[in-house]
Amino acid sequence: MPLLDEAPPTSVARTLGRLAAGGVLVLAGITHLTVARRAFRAQVPDWVPIDPDATVLLSGVAEIALGSALVGLPTRRVPVGWAAAAFFTAIFPGNVSQFVHGRDAFGLDTDAKRLARLPLQAVLVAGVLWATGAWRDRPRRSR
Repeated sequence: MPLLDEAPPTSVARTLGRLAAGGVLVLAGITHLTVARRAFRAQVPDWVPIDPDATVLLSGVAEIALGSALVGLPTRRVPVGWAAAAFFTAIFPGNVSQFVHGRDAFGLDTDAKRLARLPLQAVLVAGVLWATGAWRDRPRRSR
């Protein structure tokens, strides 16, 4: 199955997970652009070469696009799942930066809370790969 072929059918549970992940991403992206812009700036690592506010805006647009694709492109769920997993991996340094620099945001006002949050990123990656069936339905080389 080439990467952009239509994905095979999947379960109701995975479909509901994919739709939920898409909805959460769209909502999070909207908050990046509106009410939570300041809080999201606390997560932008100092080494990112563009303005923190621009980083927040760009990541918000990316979240809206990914969330919309998760909801609106069910036959392309495998590549979209991989893209969402890559996005969650790419933003992980922001969570680490928030912990390392002790920046308060989103109720994460202690080092213990910021540290406890870090493994949750792996849950997001695994969850979106499961919900989209991206790992299960990944293209495989024929031998």
